[in-house]
Amino acid sequence: MTKKTGLAQNFYLGGYNLSGDTGAGNEIGGGLAGTQDVTGIDKSAFERIGLLRDGRLSWTSFFNPEKAIDDPGVTEDKAHAVLSSLPTTDRNMMWATATAIGAPAACIVGKQIDYNPTRAQDGSLTIAVSGQANGFGLEWCDLLTAGVRTDTTGTNGTSLDLGTGPTAFGLQAYLHVFAVTGTSVTVKLQESSDNGAGDAWTDVADGAFAAATGITAQRIQTGRTQTVERYLRVVTTGTFTNARFAVAVARNPIEVTF
Repeated sequence: MTKKTGLAQNFYLGGYNLSGDTGAGNEIGGGLAGTQDVTGIDKSAFERIGLLRDGRLSWTSFFNPEKAIDDPGVTEDKAHAVLSSLPTTDRNMMWATATAIGAPAACIVGKQIDYNPTRAQDGSLTIAVSGQANGFGLEWCDLLTAGVRTDTTGTNGTSLDLGTGPTAFGLQAYLHVFAVTGTSVTVKLQESSDNGAGDAWTDVADGAFAAATGITAQRIQTGRTQTVERYLRVVTTGTFTNARFAVAVARNPIEVTF
């Protein structure tokens, strides 16, 4: 297996690409908050069941006071305006370890907890920011777009081979829309057992995001016992001349409950 560095990664928050204003990912963590001992007296070893799932993501941001750029194709370089508002509503966060289809991406829906600037004696200024998952925990996904994808019309995207044939436990998917020029864009997932060679591409049931008219971020999930085929791709439809977005998906190999 090829080892990788931490170079050329991306970070998206709520439909904003903050990669250029992010200096480090300090912690990406998740999993079970703990286990409960449920060992009966008739057992000869411990029995445990998992408790609540959790997740957290913290990073270091650079101070960039620029306001929103009046360009529908650019949403980068606005870290202060995006982060300093400290909203109490949930924020959708995605840390992509590369910008290639199939690259691992850590995704959470959660609360932005803080926005803490530090001015060092040498004059440098950085901001510590963290998020805590709310409702779903952290999910490791695979990118279905090569980082930020730009469509100028409805497009059938390149597929991802998830391997091992179909699974029967559904999927979760995350979308960040960075810009839309036009009326709206609808992003949806399609599946095939053989990359469309003999099994025609079909829409994934419950695999379409709500139509986006501008900057937004969404999470969807299918049925918990839904079969998901081996190959997935991202398809766009709608009336637009420019749509910039990123998608990641987690296909469940085992039963998952949220």
